[in-house]
Amino acid sequence: MGVLTYTDEHTSSVSPARTFKASIVDSHNLMPKLLPDATKSINIVKGDGGAGTIKSISFIKGDDFVKHHINELNEKTLTYKYTLIEGEGISDKIEKVSYDIKFEGSPDGGTISKMTTTIYTHGDFELKEKLKAGKEEVLGLYKVVEVYLLKNPDAYI
Repeated sequence: MGVLTYTDEHTSSVSPARTFKASIVDSHNLMPKLLPDATKSINIVKGDGGAGTIKSISFIKGDDFVKHHINELNEKTLTYKYTLIEGEGISDKIEKVSYDIKFEGSPDGGTISKMTTTIYTHGDFELKEKLKAGKEEVLGLYKVVEVYLLKNPDAYI
């Protein structure tokens, strides 16, 4: 088994608590509204939304979907850890992908989102293009949420 880990950061002018609530805690409601051309639905398959929950995300494109297992969701520390366990991204080469996300305050009152991604592979091989596409998708999601929160200053207070 191979293991590949990388980190990424995103800054925003929106506070960490609002960003966390919108992009993590209420993502199952907000993302299909903000991305109707990409996201068909986000459903909780098992659990109450916290640790141990399994979420299924269905995409508009074909029969594409992913399932996430939530390992930790902590609203006090603004940390979120989950593992992609099934669907798009999992293959004969990729066993699972784990994400560790932390939202911290920036000096200007905004947010620094730090994400560590760990990809567990069946054997060793290069994932350069897949990594680039995944990073761009995540950054795109952060930007969509940020725009929504800036346009709706009373949302997720």
